[in-house]
Amino acid sequence: MSRRRIAIAGAAGRMGRMLVEATLADAQAELVAAFDRSDSPFIGRDAAEFSGTPCGVSISGDARAAIASADCVIDFTRPEGTLAHLEIARELGRAMVIGTTGMSAEDKAAIARAGESVPVVFAPNMAVGVNAVFRLLEVAAQILNDGYDIEVIEAHHRHKVDAPSGTALRMGEIVARELGRDLNECAIYGREGVTGERRPETIGFSTVRGGDVIGDHTVLFAGIGERIEITHKSGGRMPYAQGSLRAAHFLASRARGLFDMQDVLGLR
Repeated sequence: MSRRRIAIAGAAGRMGRMLVEATLADAQAELVAAFDRSDSPFIGRDAAEFSGTPCGVSISGDARAAIASADCVIDFTRPEGTLAHLEIARELGRAMVIGTTGMSAEDKAAIARAGESVPVVFAPNMAVGVNAVFRLLEVAAQILNDGYDIEVIEAHHRHKVDAPSGTALRMGEIVARELGRDLNECAIYGREGVTGERRPETIGFSTVRGGDVIGDHTVLFAGIGERIEITHKSGGRMPYAQGSLRAAHFLASRARGLFDMQDVLGLR
């Protein structure tokens, strides 16, 4: 069986480097292209130089050429860059795995439209463990559906530019859905001053930014006399990269469609 040809967007960044490493370690994948912004100081350097073992693939500033050479592009960059890469992938008929967060409703609609032409996996978190937590939250919300206050607490490194994280929002969406609520109406994203008593139908979000925290997420169900916490803590970025490769392989047998990691893992 031929190996899956992979192009990595944002290859000079922290997540991009991890994606390069994961692709090189995957026996069923081949790193054929790595690209970044044309003004990146890393253009022309070996994509695996950071690991001390060059791979022979140089980081390019030509997104179109990079995407054209691949079967699937994996993108964890910024919304504006991801959407530009997605349009190229759509034009060229290439699959795409999107782990970028901070997408607006309009951005998500554009991704859904692209899925009508090419296969796309778009998920707020690619880690297998996080997606297991998503399923646990469904069960917990069904059981703890009365008398429990719900709070989502997340922490990330100082460089993260969006808040709350996409994973935290997805957790809130899952819990709200199982409780028959609309997160847009019941979410509370900050508290300050005299806020009054907590309204029982709300779902609160707390955000921490600092240091080099990769990503910690907790959903707290606080009842009378007990607290249930469902937590996932990331010790590194490799789980996200490995999940992304799993998604890229999943798309090999799809001609078009919009999927998420629940589809990839067979959890639907």
